[in-house]
Amino acid sequence: MTGPLGSVLMTSAGSKIPLLRALRDAARRIDPDATIVAGDSDPDAVSRYLADSFWRMPDLEALSIDVFVAECAQRDVRTILPTRDGELAFWAGARPALEAAGISVIVSRPESVALCLDKLAFADWGRAAGLPVIPAAQQPEAFSDVALVVKERFGAGSRSIGIGLSPADARRHAAGLANPLFQPLVTGVEISIDAWLTAAGAVHGLVLRRRDRVVNGESQTTTTFRDARLEAQAADILGRLGLSGPVVMQAIVVEAGLAVIEVNARFGGASTASLSVGLDMLYWSLFERAWPGAPLPAFDRRQGEVRQVRVAEDIVIRDPDL
Repeated sequence: MTGPLGSVLMTSAGSKIPLLRALRDAARRIDPDATIVAGDSDPDAVSRYLADSFWRMPDLEALSIDVFVAECAQRDVRTILPTRDGELAFWAGARPALEAAGISVIVSRPESVALCLDKLAFADWGRAAGLPVIPAAQQPEAFSDVALVVKERFGAGSRSIGIGLSPADARRHAAGLANPLFQPLVTGVEISIDAWLTAAGAVHGLVLRRRDRVVNGESQTTTTFRDARLEAQAADILGRLGLSGPVVMQAIVVEAGLAVIEVNARFGGASTASLSVGLDMLYWSLFERAWPGAPLPAFDRRQGEVRQVRVAEDIVIRDPDL
């Protein structure tokens, strides 16, 4: 099969160079002439030097859909990959209008995105469904005298998280947060589950990986592994959320299996590790859009495991205009 893909816009591209490279590789396996446009509101975003082209985008609050569609047409952008939690709700809401203009967005439906972005709503949903989701409350008194975790209810809670606090210390920590959320501390091995779901919400494949070293909420070192029981449990939970495309679940491994922390409805910061063992999330996302209705390539989980180490890299660019 061959088919033109045009340009793929990666929004909030920032310095997400491993993701940019993986997206380009996936796109060119479908269309050798495909290009990646890095979009960001920061004119000095590092990604501008590694993408095929750069688009300095306005803040979402100032973005007009009509103007945006016209700009996409000029750049031959036919597919958009959002990469930041804070923009998912916007793109999910804008998807119908964009798809009517021939622009596909790799994002889940608005209700599913909203559920994943609100950690309290997600915890309540899990409890109501009888799923192993760690409970959450807006007051520390909701839990007995146990060590607590305090984080932001919305957004990247790991950047301002307090772990293993007494109720009194938890309250003090919460005073510095915009929308504090309290949870009981669950101990065990912290893992991420990268997964890809079809447009119909079916889990097509997933990979477990240990978060060996975490810096600023993201895995600096991560190792893939297999566990049939955990894989089945994760697939069951994810299949109930109405998600589509690439997602990443955060969980703690306990005696009963998974204790789920949250689900991010996007490609994760270290999800490139799972690409290395066959979870072809970006390729499948683009394949669905290039050839709607065509049978998806099967998930071929490769033998052996990988350890991914994320390090800074110096890149020298020879530019005749410098």
